[in-house]
Amino acid sequence: MLFVITYDVDTTDVQGAKRLRKVAKLCERNGMRVQNSVFEVLVDAAQWVVLKEELSKTIDHEHDSIRCYRLGNSYQHKIETMGRTPLVQAGEALLL
Repeated sequence: MLFVITYDVDTTDVQGAKRLRKVAKLCERNGMRVQNSVFEVLVDAAQWVVLKEELSKTIDHEHDSIRCYRLGNSYQHKIETMGRTPLVQAGEALLL
């Protein structure tokens, strides 16, 4: 399943900056950054449960927010882009 994850972490203090880096690293480990605070994450159901739990443990629920959009398994026809796009789209084969 493809998910789009967006986040807004309050970085007005040192703890917030640490949370921001940790949220970004969790998303980078599981997906691809498509904009500053936006990731496309291609995971199965079990991986999704683990990722959600890790993100929930990381943020300050009173100051930060994460939004997750499930595009499902037939996401290829649900994504439209304009302008610059990543060299590799989420879910595409990477040939080396």
